[in-house]
Amino acid sequence: QVQLVESGGGLVQAGGSLRLSCAASGSTFSINAMGWYRQAPGKQRELVAVISSGGSTNYADSVKGRFTISRDNAKNTVYLQMNVLKPEDTAVYYCDARRAFRQEEYWGQGTQVTVSS
Repeated sequence: QVQLVESGGGLVQAGGSLRLSCAASGSTFSINAMGWYRQAPGKQRELVAVISSGGSTNYADSVKGRFTISRDNAKNTVYLQMNVLKPEDTAVYYCDARRAFRQEEYWGQGTQVTVSS
């Protein structure tokens, strides 16, 4: 079993920054890709950013140039640095981890990010 705990969300004005963290615990061996997704009220959940064990990254077009995903394998933690935040970034942000062992996928409970105008 893998447990994911997100932190770092909060309220920020447009143009500000936040850094989200997601710490994995439990049976963390064989975790490959980790990522961040978000879901705004009344909207579909969407991919924000993903990062492989080797450090390769992919971003949604809407956040390219503003958000940066990174990971510390020694700490079993993935981060999302969010800069130049916009009101449309307001959503619950979820951490995701995939494990090669038995092809398992795990989700955190989410952290709220609210960007005011």
